Formats: sequence, C-alpha cells, structure tokens
Amino acid sequence: MTVEHPSARLLAAYLDDDAATTAADELWAVEAHLETCPACRERLSAAVCPGAPAVGTGAPAVAALTAAVWSELEPRLAVVAPAPPRRPAARLSTWTTPAMAPWLAMVLVVTALALLLDRANPGPDRVSLLLVLAPVLPVGGVAAAWSRGLDPAYELTVATPRAGLPLLLRRTAAVLAVVLPALLLGGWATGVTAAQWLLPCLAFTSTTLALGALLGVTRAAVAVAAGWLAVVVAPTVAAGRTAAVLRADGLPLWGVLLALGVAVVVARRGTWTAPGRNG
Repeated sequence: MTVEHPSARLLAAYLDDDAATTAADELWAVEAHLETCPACRERLSAAVCPGAPAVGTGAPAVAALTAAVWSELEPRLAVVAPAPPRRPAARLSTWTTPAMAPWLAMVLVVTALALLLDRANPGPDRVSLLLVLAPVLPVGGVAAAWSRGLDPAYELTVATPRAGLPLLLRRTAAVLAVVLPALLLGGWATGVTAAQWLLPCLAFTSTTLALGALLGVTRAAVAVAAGWLAVVVAPTVAAGRTAAVLRADGLPLWGVLLALGVAVVVARRGTWTAPGRNG
C-alpha cells in the first residue's frame, strides 16, 4: 500500500497553525500522519528553526542541537523499559470523558424509574413516561460530552486539530450507545413501539448539535430540554393523555426535524473547527 506524505504546503500550514486558509480535516490528517511517519517528522523539525525559508530546506542549528541531545539521551533510552501496551481504558477515553459517566448513570436511573411507573400503571389510556422522556434523555449526556465546565481535559482536547465535529460526533455516538439499548428494553417492556421513541430521540440529539454550533452545546442542551419539559411534558402529565406529537401520526414531523438537524450540522461543520467557542 502506497503511503501519501503531506506536501510542503500542508506541513507549513500545520507548523503555522494556519486554520484560516487550511481545512481542519487536512490539519487533522497531517497530525495523524506525523504520529506514524519519522521521515515527515524530520521534515517538520527542519522547519522549526526561525528564519528557515521553507519546509524541507534544512536548519543546521536545529540539526546540531538535536544531534547533541540525542547523543546524551541514546545511552539512557537503551536501558529504559518499553512503554506498556495501551490499555482498554485509554482507548475508551477517546470516546468518553470522566464527566459523562455520572450523566449516563443518571439517564439509566431515570429510564428505569419511568419504566417502573409505566409498569405500575398499565392501561390503554395511560401516559407513558418513558415515551414522554425519551426525546430528552440523550441531551444531558451530549452536553456532558462537550462541556468546558464538566470536562477537566477540555482545554487540552480543543487545542489539537483532531478536536471539532468528528470528536463531538464520536462522543455523541457513545452516549446513544448507552441510551438506545435502555430505551429499547423499556419500550419492549411497556409496549411502546421503537419508532415512537427512536425518531424523537434522534431528532432531539441532532437538534442539540445543530443549535450547539450557534449557542454552544451546553446552552443548546438546556434550551432543548427546558422547552420540551415546558411545552410537552408538563401539559401531557397534567392532561393525562399523550400529546399528539408523540403519537404514531406525529412520526413524519420527527423525521423532518431529524433531517433538518443533520442538514444544519453538516452545513455548519466548519464552525466546529474552533470548538472552544462551542463549549
């Protein structure tokens, strides 16, 4: 398999952190390539010296300094024990943050309580709390996945070209991987069809991400959850009947909302190039 190395222009843009003229995915690709390519790391180090005219033209002062440092370090490195293999917990950290665990645990507890209340009050005319709460259950986890105040490593994360929409989507997928099986089990136990809770759940998740590009993920999650609780949950519980938007004939509306949310996220994907504005 042929390996494509980044061009001199891309290396120069990566070195200068030129996000204004270079796409974020290109900078991310350069960083990922540098992790596995010693030759390109040498090309990059040759351009670090101030005043070097171009990438790859060489920097004698840097090369001499590197050689001197290496001559002292090499004997010591030979006796250093190799690094242990990457643990599963380290791999998991690329999908989750420490702040997500309590939020996801709370979501599972709320799902279990709603399931118990639904099972305790069976009947054809009952209001399913599981169905009413399903749309907003992932929202808290999504907010915790990308929150400046909740993630202690937030500043370190957003400082790298790998941060942005791909990382946010990966963490959102981790949230859904926990929430959806719980809702699936609850829906099976209460007789609620999967489409009735799945479409609203995904639609609210995409809406939170879409608004997050404008307001920040945390503020968007609070706005979406508060709006749903005030407009649908409270009137539904008070009236004792399921709102029209949660019935089977309301599914096309949720499909449209899901499509709009995804379209906005895709159209504004460049906003996540500087994720520090969206915490």
